[in-house]
Amino acid sequence: MQHDIALSRRNLLIGTAASAAVTTVPSDAEAQAGAAQAASVDIPSMLTVSFTVNGTERQLEVDTRTTLLDALREHLHLTGSKKGCDQGQCGACTVIVGGRRITSCLTLAVMHEGHTITTIEGLGTPDNLHPMQAAFIKHDGYQCGYCTPGQICSSVAMLDEIKAGIPSHATTDLNAVPEVTPAEFRERMSGNICRCGAYSNIIDAITEVAGRQG
Repeated sequence: MQHDIALSRRNLLIGTAASAAVTTVPSDAEAQAGAAQAASVDIPSMLTVSFTVNGTERQLEVDTRTTLLDALREHLHLTGSKKGCDQGQCGACTVIVGGRRITSCLTLAVMHEGHTITTIEGLGTPDNLHPMQAAFIKHDGYQCGYCTPGQICSSVAMLDEIKAGIPSHATTDLNAVPEVTPAEFRERMSGNICRCGAYSNIIDAITEVAGRQG
């Protein structure tokens, strides 16, 4: 048995060496032609993108590498959306695009041509708070406040997801409309990190708003 295994390995090595020997290697002329063709492709470094932000049409010329978060903060000066981890792990940069919540640090601005974007500034004003904003204040759903804009945007879109019947990992019956429960809220909000630990108060705020909507 050991002899068979050794023979098999030897044959494998022989076959691999033979394959490598007959592999076609591009000539210098072919390699240079391919490089010239790649160099001739005109890849723009700047593009103009148009989208609607908080009800206002905006047009920006941005570096194609600019994230949506940086476009909002640095170009439009909408600094409510926070840059926390810049890796899509904390949720502080959450905004609502086309009715769905996204982490704006993980998407490029030029990918959102024609889209409708809502940031924390577009949900409400100090004189006319969104119900979720008012509930966060009432239930003390924040401490340092850094994660709060993302928490609120995520909460608003999350309740819309439940109303639309979109299930989560906490949904027990995939054939029924998800229930409005703290378990659902905790699961769906798990992508938004509160380093101050105000989670129970955040759930209280969401529960109050969900009760009114129901």
